Amino acid sequence: MVNVSIARRYARAILDVAAEGNRTDLVAEQLNAFADVVGHSPELSDVLLNPAYSRAQRSRVVEAVLQALPSPADPALANALRLLVDRNRLGYLPDIARLYRDMADARAGRVRGQVTSAVPLSADAVTRLQQTLQQLTQRNVVLETRVDPALLGGVSAQVGGTLYDGTLRTQLEQLRRELK
Repeated sequence: MVNVSIARRYARAILDVAAEGNRTDLVAEQLNAFADVVGHSPELSDVLLNPAYSRAQRSRVVEAVLQALPSPADPALANALRLLVDRNRLGYLPDIARLYRDMADARAGRVRGQVTSAVPLSADAVTRLQQTLQQLTQRNVVLETRVDPALLGGVSAQVGGTLYDGTLRTQLEQLRRELK
């Protein structure tokens, strides 16, 4: 619980600074990119999280990763990452990135959802599904698609805490229960 509490404080502070300049989404993209780079590189994670490395070494690595980002790092993000190095809190980075995205979405009136289908959906189908979910939730829905051949057919969408299940597997299970 302490982990989430600390991460929430940092995420909220970054969000407040980014919101002042109307850069919330840019900072979210860069923060997620930084967290992904660190999360997908065991060597990089080791340098940033291992107390055997000095604060100066970790700081140089963070600066190098910031320089390697596709676009110049937003000052709010760069300062926050430097602070995380100084306070030895880089271990909270994945939670900070996740909570920041959730807070930024809430502030923008967005909700994230995941659509799972048996076969890849066309862009038109995803757009129609997104519009339908926006009407149901009365919020802007950002969808992530996933393919699961075990579904047999149909689509399942989870938006926030609500699951809309229109998969063939679920319908067959329901039919089987009714026929018993």
